[in-house]
Amino acid sequence: MDEELRSLTERLRQESRGPAAFDRLLATEDHDELAEVLTAPGQPLWARELVAFRLGVARDRRAFESLVLLLNHRDPPRCASAAYALARLGDPRTARAAAALATNELRVAYALHPVRLLVELRAPESVPALITTLERRLRPHDPYHRVALSCVEGLGALADPRARRVLKEALAHPVLARAAVRALAGIPEEEQAR
Repeated sequence: MDEELRSLTERLRQESRGPAAFDRLLATEDHDELAEVLTAPGQPLWARELVAFRLGVARDRRAFESLVLLLNHRDPPRCASAAYALARLGDPRTARAAAALATNELRVAYALHPVRLLVELRAPESVPALITTLERRLRPHDPYHRVALSCVEGLGALADPRARRVLKEALAHPVLARAAVRALAGIPEEEQAR
């Protein structure tokens, strides 16, 4: 069993309080049976999360909408498991959805996992979304330092020259300065001259 699935199953087994239903959803290989849980009324959140995760890592696109909702959940472990599954799903809509969540100022408190997902996806939407999110985090007294730091580190990992300006601005922020120096150093020299 994969480590991410193991962590998810331990957390959701406690949440389910009913081992029979949980064990059935964990054991079945019938994707149609799993997908029915996503659309059936009255299903508990733990069941929807387990099913969406399993379908996502199996590359079944019926999980997409549920995973995107979980990516923007207030509970960080749910966001993390959704990001993991979305990265493996292979749905072309994923990067656009993650970019929309990362740049949504009304939900910025939950942007950490969408930002990390964008870095992992390395999609065309990734760098512009990270730049936009980081620019907004550079305002005075912004409380979302973890989101900003994740953007800086992500832009460093992506090493795109378009990020150079915002990374230079991040140097003025003590919480971000060290990561910004590393990120700027990761942009290839020949790219700097353009």
